[in-house]
Amino acid sequence: MKLEKKRKKTVEELQSAIVDWKKDLFNYKLQLSTHKLENTALISKTKRLIAQAKTVIKEKEVQHA
Repeated sequence: MKLEKKRKKTVEELQSAIVDWKKDLFNYKLQLSTHKLENTALISKTKRLIAQAKTVIKEKEVQHA
């Protein structure tokens, strides 16, 4: 998901997306520990998505404050 699309979403949508990405991240880490994860870049990409969504949420909070 591109950053501009994230900025168009509401805070609630972003928070639900973060929950989904955190579940994915947990599953990727489990697969990594059992040597079943083929694409290890998924872990860093998912962390980046979570961080970007949190940043957009913080920006929205600052704008409305």
